[in-house]
Parts: sequence; structure tokens; C-alpha cells
Amino acid sequence: MAIAKLEDPEVQSRLANHPGWAVVDGKLHREFEFASFVEAFGFMAKVALLAERADHHPEWSNVYNRVRIDLTTHDTGGLSDRDFRLATEIDALL
Repeated sequence: MAIAKLEDPEVQSRLANHPGWAVVDGKLHREFEFASFVEAFGFMAKVALLAERADHHPEWSNVYNRVRIDLTTHDTGGLSDRDFRLATEIDALL
């Protein structure tokens, strides 16, 4: 079953339910700040497990206590329901 790309009105509607997330360069983007590197890295380990289970892997980076996450569905050339589902799971970790 093909993954459907979300059109802009649907993306904007879903963003309303995801505070802290924004669309940047066509990707669902959020930055997180933690008290320490260990907390940031621990968060990334938890996200990695979610992503692996969903078979949907983020583009991300970590610098000391900050984690930057970008979600996109490469197969659709944009955002899909998979990106917003993973964002919801990531937010639940906080």
C-alpha cells in the first residue's frame, strides 16, 4: 500500500495538534533542549527505539544538550501520516 503525501492544508491542520513542531524546508522539525548531554542522548536512544519499531527513521543531530529532529517521508517526497504519528510518539516521551 502506497503512503499518501499530505497536502499543505492537512499539514497545517495537523500542526495545530503538535505544539513545538513546525515545517522547515518541507520537513516536520523540532528542537529539544535537555539539562545535560546524558539526558539528550538518553532521549535519542528512546526515539531510536520508536523509530525502528515504526520503520520510520528521523534525520537528526545532537550537540551537547540539544537534539534537532526532522521528519519526512522520502517515499512520498514530503510529509505523511507517518511523520505526524512519530512526532506524537516522540512528544509522549517528554
